[in-house]
Amino acid sequence: MAVTLQRGNHKILEYHLKNTDAKPPYETLEIGTPLDYTNDVYRVYFEVPDATHEAKKIISSFLGQKRSEKIVTLAHGYEVELPIQCIPDVIRLLTHANIAVYQVVRYAKTNGAWA
Repeated sequence: MAVTLQRGNHKILEYHLKNTDAKPPYETLEIGTPLDYTNDVYRVYFEVPDATHEAKKIISSFLGQKRSEKIVTLAHGYEVELPIQCIPDVIRLLTHANIAVYQVVRYAKTNGAWA
């Protein structure tokens, strides 16, 4: 997908939103989307009410002991690192425990890998 910035009839800037040189090639189209089934890890914010710390327990259990040590507690939720395809699973676990999920924000890909 190309994005072009124009002023009148003059092209000022054009750039492409996919990298056709990436290896393996499927990453060029699916990276950072619901079709991303790579081991790539993203920083994700879950906004949840958690007066009893039940949400943190659920997220920690999903991540496992070692990964849960990296959970960042914020005023209204938690930041974690996990693959994009795990986000719906965490939401399902939280809502199954009757914990409202007010917002999920996927930040940039990190250098980590889910292995």
